[in-house]
Amino acid sequence: MSGAPDGHDERMRRWRMVLGGGPADGTGAALTGDDARMDGALERLYGGDSGERRARPGRRGAGLGDSAPSVARWLGDVRACFPSTVVQIMQRDAIERLDLARLLLEPEMLDAVEPDVHLVGTLLALNSVLPDRARESARAVVRRVADDLERRLAERTRSAVGAALDRSARTARPARAADVDWERTVRANLRHYLPDRGTLVPERLIGHGRRGRAALRDVVLCVDQSGSMAASVVFAGVFGAALASLRSLRTSLVAFDTSVVDLTGRLHDPVDVLFGTQLGGGTDIGRALAYCAGLITRPASTVLVLISDLFEGGPRDELLRRAAALTSSGVRVVVLLALSDDGTPAHDHANAAALAALGIPAFACTPDAFPDLMAAAVEGRDLRGFADRERARAGG
Repeated sequence: MSGAPDGHDERMRRWRMVLGGGPADGTGAALTGDDARMDGALERLYGGDSGERRARPGRRGAGLGDSAPSVARWLGDVRACFPSTVVQIMQRDAIERLDLARLLLEPEMLDAVEPDVHLVGTLLALNSVLPDRARESARAVVRRVADDLERRLAERTRSAVGAALDRSARTARPARAADVDWERTVRANLRHYLPDRGTLVPERLIGHGRRGRAALRDVVLCVDQSGSMAASVVFAGVFGAALASLRSLRTSLVAFDTSVVDLTGRLHDPVDVLFGTQLGGGTDIGRALAYCAGLITRPASTVLVLISDLFEGGPRDELLRRAAALTSSGVRVVVLLALSDDGTPAHDHANAAALAALGIPAFACTPDAFPDLMAAAVEGRDLRGFADRERARAGG
């Protein structure tokens, strides 16, 4: 019988955590230690309407207050009490509910924050108004996220795309014996083995292409930097830097809203790329495609990846005309409605359908799938099956 009260107390403690306290919860339970700390962190974020909390600062659970040290202390409690995945969700909710974006300008808060792609998107959106005292802290946060993404994705990208470039460079007429891929040549000619002579007759040679110093393929990443594309911009910057490190690939990166900025010169460092963007503003996809067309010197060897939700603020006819002209010239155009882990986003279905009618696939792509997508694109493989798999994965 002695265990019954303890079991009852534990149930009341859990109900108290769920109900959030106050006279109406009916538990009569008091929280101490880590429970009280966790409850306080949740109450400050979710304990009522955020607008009411700001209007009535004396009310219990009155938000995070107006100072960066207060936010930093709250973030410390959150990070101590919850796993990192939950911390990232709470940070995003705080940005939306408690006007945390304004407090992101303070270096004390940036030093305490748990970095993730969404936070980097917020910092990039605030890039132009970051005070000097916060800029170094902001770059450190962006650097941590970019380094983590590079460890996770960059080597896979270089490996997958590099192998595809090797395959595309093979030739059936190697110029020299040194250019013959003997392993593949032997496998391809096994049926021509002569047992009585103990030899194989290589009727078909398979050779390595002579790359020299020229790039085998050109890739243009054209990234929509309107506010809804924040996560995609972050991933595109990291992937752009990884692709630019391949000597056999000539990579360009262009970001756009209603204007266009060419970030190709910054591709040596993804952090420089990201701080060269300016999230927010409108969208003029037609103008961006016109700029990209001016970068293309050999259409048949070029892959253009447009990363956009296709909500066009400029003339729709111009967007479609530019896209049709690119495909007609031989450029392989692919549209990614998002480059993120968030699934298929809200997008302009009419524009996606119109581009599909031009033979341009439009689908959302996860960062983990992007290396294989680029390998297939530079190798010239049919992307319809790839697009279908990504749509099924995203549930759209």
